[in-house]
Amino acid sequence: MANKKKEYYKPGPMTEGKRNIIQGLLQEYNIESAADIQETLKDHLSGTIKEMMEAEMEEHLGYAKSERSDSDDARNGYKSKRITTSYGGMEIEVPQDRKSTFEPKVVKKRQKDISEIDQKIISMYAKGMTTRQISETLMDIYGFEASESFISDVTDKLLPQIEEWQKRPLSEIYPVVFIDAIHYSVRDNNVIRKLAAYVILGINCEGRKEVLSIHVGENESAKYWLSVLNELRNSGVKDILILCADGLTGIREAIAAAYPQTEYQRCIVHQVRNTLKYVADKDRKAFANDLKTIYNAPSEQAGREALDEVTKKWEEKYPRAMKRWYDNWDAISPIFKFSRDVRTVIYTTNAIESLNATYRRLNSQRSVFPSDTALLKALYLATFEATKKWTIPIRNWGRVYGELAIMYDGRLPD
Repeated sequence: MANKKKEYYKPGPMTEGKRNIIQGLLQEYNIESAADIQETLKDHLSGTIKEMMEAEMEEHLGYAKSERSDSDDARNGYKSKRITTSYGGMEIEVPQDRKSTFEPKVVKKRQKDISEIDQKIISMYAKGMTTRQISETLMDIYGFEASESFISDVTDKLLPQIEEWQKRPLSEIYPVVFIDAIHYSVRDNNVIRKLAAYVILGINCEGRKEVLSIHVGENESAKYWLSVLNELRNSGVKDILILCADGLTGIREAIAAAYPQTEYQRCIVHQVRNTLKYVADKDRKAFANDLKTIYNAPSEQAGREALDEVTKKWEEKYPRAMKRWYDNWDAISPIFKFSRDVRTVIYTTNAIESLNATYRRLNSQRSVFPSDTALLKALYLATFEATKKWTIPIRNWGRVYGELAIMYDGRLPD
C-alpha cells in the first residue's frame, strides 16, 4: 500500500486585508529573517489573546470598559500568567473581575499550555526518545524548558489508557496466537535488571494481525502464564486454535488449563534461532538451509528423517546443536499436518518479526529504562506506531481459513 503523502498547510488567497496587515508588520518590526517573523508572531499572539480576553470580559460583565454600569461586578485589573505556546513560553495579562466569576474561553483557568505540547511529547516518546532527549529537543525547537519529571508526568497520563486498553473486549475466536518475549534493561532501586516484555499477537478470523496484550514480567511459571491466559478469557477470548510460542516455562500446562482444546506449536523461528546460536558464522547459512529441509518436509515422517540427516551431517562439528529438536519434537511436529499456506502463517517471520523490529529499536535508543512503568509506556506507544500499517489481511488468508475450518471442525464461524 502506498505511503500517504505528508499534508502541508496551504495558505488561502492573498486578500487586500492580509496584504495591509503584512505591510503594517513590516513597518512596525525590523524583520530580516524567518526567526524575526517567529518573534513578531509571538508578540502578536500575546496581544491577540489579551484583546480576545478583553472582549470576553466585556460580554461577561455586560458593558464596555469605557461605560458606566450599576452592576455589582466590575473589572479588577490583570493577573500575569505564563503559558506555553508553539512559539515558546510567554506571559499574558488575564483580566480579572471583583467577584472572580470570569471564566475565559481562549485560555481557560488553570490551562498553561495552548501548543498541544503534551501530544508532541507523547509523539517523541513513541519514537523511542528518552526524557532527556525530549527535553533537549523542546528547548532547541520551541525554546520551551521542560524538566524530565514534567515529561514523565505528561507520559504518565497514558497509564489509564494502557489499563483500559489491556482490559478492552477482544474477539471470541483467534485462529492463531503468538507469544514472544523481548528483553530490556530496567533500573530498580539503582539496580539494573533484565525484564522480559511478553507480547501476545493474535490473527483474527478476518486474517488481520492484532496485538492482544503486553506484559512486563520477570519470572515465568505455569501460574504466571495461566493468569495471562485467564486475562484473555476475561476479555472475551473463548477459543484459540493454535498457540505458537517458544519454550516458555509452564506455558504448556497453562494452555491445557485455560484452553484445553488449543494446540501448542513450538515457534519454528525461535527453534531455528536457538539452534544457530551454537553455529559458527561461516557455517550458519548452510546450516540454516539444512534446517529448512526439516520444517518444510511434506510429512512428519519425512521431517523426522530430515532431522536425522541434518544431525548426522553436523553432529561431529556441533554435537549439541540439534538436541532441542529431539527434545521438543512433540511440540514441533503438529505443523506437518498443514499445507504450506498454513505453515507459512505459523512459522513466518513476517507475522511477529516486523513488530519486534519496532520494539528492538527501543533497545537501541535506550540502554536502560528508568522503571518498568516507563518500559510499559514505551511499548504501548511503539505498538500503536507499528500497527498503523496493519491495514490488510495476511496473504492467502482465504485458503488458510478454509483449511483451518476443516482441521478444527465446528470451531470457526462459517
